[in-house]
Amino acid sequence: MREWRPHTLRFQITVLFTGLVFVFLGAILLINQFFLEDYYITQKEDTLKSSFMKLEKLKNEEGIPDTWIKESSEKNLSWVVLSPEGVIVGGVGEKDMLASRLFGYLYGIGGKEKVKTKVLEQSDQYVIQKSEDNFVDMDYVEIWGELDNQNYCIIRTPLESIRESVNISKGFYLYVGLAVLVISFVIIALVTRRITKPICQLTKLSQQMAKLDFGVKYESRAGNEIDTLGENFNFMSMQLQNTISELQQANGQLHRDIEEKIRIDEKRKEFLDNVSHELKTPIALVQGYAEGLRENISDDPESREFYCDVIMDEAAKMNKLVRNLLNLNQLESGVDLVTMEEFDLVEVIRGVIQASDILVQQKEARVIFNSQEPVMVWADEFKIEEVITNYFTNALNHLDENKIVEIKILKMDEHIVRVTVFNTGKAIPEEDLDQIWNKFYKVDKARTREYGGSGIGLSIVKAIMESMRQQCGVENFKNGVQFWFELEKR
Repeated sequence: MREWRPHTLRFQITVLFTGLVFVFLGAILLINQFFLEDYYITQKEDTLKSSFMKLEKLKNEEGIPDTWIKESSEKNLSWVVLSPEGVIVGGVGEKDMLASRLFGYLYGIGGKEKVKTKVLEQSDQYVIQKSEDNFVDMDYVEIWGELDNQNYCIIRTPLESIRESVNISKGFYLYVGLAVLVISFVIIALVTRRITKPICQLTKLSQQMAKLDFGVKYESRAGNEIDTLGENFNFMSMQLQNTISELQQANGQLHRDIEEKIRIDEKRKEFLDNVSHELKTPIALVQGYAEGLRENISDDPESREFYCDVIMDEAAKMNKLVRNLLNLNQLESGVDLVTMEEFDLVEVIRGVIQASDILVQQKEARVIFNSQEPVMVWADEFKIEEVITNYFTNALNHLDENKIVEIKILKMDEHIVRVTVFNTGKAIPEEDLDQIWNKFYKVDKARTREYGGSGIGLSIVKAIMESMRQQCGVENFKNGVQFWFELEKR
């Protein structure tokens, strides 16, 4: 019932039009109350004049037609016609009384105290007047005068019948007015409901739009101005939705750009800190041993040769660090494009093992790789060789007393193979498993420094695998650690 609240458009329109109907009907009833009787009397005056003219046209020898007598009765007219000698020629109703009344009017005699008259219209031929007959206690409207044939005539009609008709009409109009008022209220309520329904729909639509809910749409019906407004609302809703969506996307992109900038700045700072830290030790060693050579701290050839070996070794480490950083930067920035080709994975693994034979002998490691049949894969052969080399070197540098390194090729499904590199040794702490792929991250910094590691190798592995959209990972076992990566099989 919210639409019937006083402030609603439907309520206001219904009350307005119902009020107009009420005022209109009230005006009609007031007009009837004060003017209907006068209107009836005026109509009766016309009827009396018309009847007088009809009598005037009749000739003496013709007599009074029966049809005219019948018409007089229907119109509630009483009349009498007198000859100049006072003889009644014809009439309807109380002829003697009317004749006496006519004589009184003609000659001004008899009963004036019992009859009060008010002239309504007068001419040379007739007089129309309203008379109050106290003798019979009735009022009349009458016309009397001389006809063209020298006869005299009086025609009258009682006002009582007029008043009765007026009262009946007033009552009838009152009931009709009440019925019309009720019916008008119902019709106006239904019509205003139909008119205001789309307006209410537009109101709800605007409320939803204010809440940034653009799912509600206006449903067009009649094709009028309100429907045009509704269609404009729909278009505006769609435009707002698109604009807000674009702003949200732009805001999201801006937020991501800001986060990316912050991340890059943090990475840059971290990178500079890590590079500074990694270069600090070799630079200090090179500087220290170089100054020792210049100051001739030790004159024997063996010491001088040792100093030179240390300087060359540290320079080689710095060179390797710089090359790895450049390689990683190219991979992460996408400058170093991947060259996909088909090759034998088994052959590449055997090549890496053979190339690392000296390091294997130094570590006294036992390398296990039993795959014999070729395994054809689709990848960048050079970069996969680098991945295997990193995994294999990393395994050799983290061996325990068992000194076992085992490489396997596992078939995951019809299209994917997994290469695993396992070494016996100490497990990686669980909290470090996700961090070891980050640049310069070292689980055991002292040991990493011992074999010349920089903490970049696994970052390069991850960047290579991501560039080929493949997976890599690490998992701990009771007796060691296993690194793995996957490739597409051909």
